[in-house]
Amino acid sequence: MSHQARLNEKVVVITGGANGIGKASAKLFSGHGAKIAILDIDGLVGEDLVQSIKAANGEAFYFNVNIARADSVKEAFRAVENEFGRIDVLFNNAGIMHHQDGEVVDLDEKTWDLTMSVNAKGVFLSCKYGLPALIRAGAGSIINTASFAALCGMSHANMAYSASKAAIISLTKNIAISYANKNIRSNALLPGPTLTESFQRSLLLEDEAKKQQYLNAIPLARFGDAEELAKAALFLASDDSSYITGTEFLVDGGLSTGRVL
Repeated sequence: MSHQARLNEKVVVITGGANGIGKASAKLFSGHGAKIAILDIDGLVGEDLVQSIKAANGEAFYFNVNIARADSVKEAFRAVENEFGRIDVLFNNAGIMHHQDGEVVDLDEKTWDLTMSVNAKGVFLSCKYGLPALIRAGAGSIINTASFAALCGMSHANMAYSASKAAIISLTKNIAISYANKNIRSNALLPGPTLTESFQRSLLLEDEAKKQQYLNAIPLARFGDAEELAKAALFLASDDSSYITGTEFLVDGGLSTGRVL
């Protein structure tokens, strides 16, 4: 554990915690003294991560959840409270970028509905069933993973994904206002292009020309990595951000600021 543990004894729920930014955050948060509840649909990877955290003398718990189903989410939060007795931080990180997502005229309804169901409805359900636990704990921090794409129009974009992430920002702000009097903070984390496995699969970054096109648009001229996003999430989860709520926390290498000419 870190000598300056920023989440000592706090119980943190991470949806989509088995891979990518969620996995990096689970490891980092555990190193700062948190007890980690990983909610994910990927059971084998989730259980492996729990064992890895325990091997490093951390405390972790995995629960299989379909984030788009109310009964599954409700059961998951009940299980976390039964396991750890409380919840202090809710990191809603589960999400998808569907391979058939694209421009609006080509976008089929099934892809739109699935993206909205996992990304936007998933955050709604997690807040619906997680918030009461934060209130019972007397205070808490909610971090909802949105995207820089929620703020910027782009040609040839993944339009269902972008729209779902914009919905998350709106929900985040409304929760921030509605639950401030309960000592609940709510902030949106907006990653830019981050080198997770899902990002690389969805954007086919083995295409060197497409990869370079992305890099040319980023002022810092590189992709982010999951550990950098985890550090940003740690700030929002911890008391270091105790006077911050309702914000859009961009971690995108400057991509959303404008075009690199």
